Amino acid sequence: MGKAKAKAKQAKGKLKETAGDAMDNKRMQAEGSAEQMSGKAEEMASKAAEKMKKR
Repeated sequence: MGKAKAKAKQAKGKLKETAGDAMDNKRMQAEGSAEQMSGKAEEMASKAAEKMKKR
């Protein structure tokens, strides 16, 4: 997955977390938080892959 898709996943997760907070929905908050973390991990993996390609 590319950096752009990872960033989009993070943004989607943030929106889901915020919506869950507004509706007092703990499950939605947790899903949004997990999605953000997953997007951050994918972004870091993408950055690492780019660095390896440059070497």
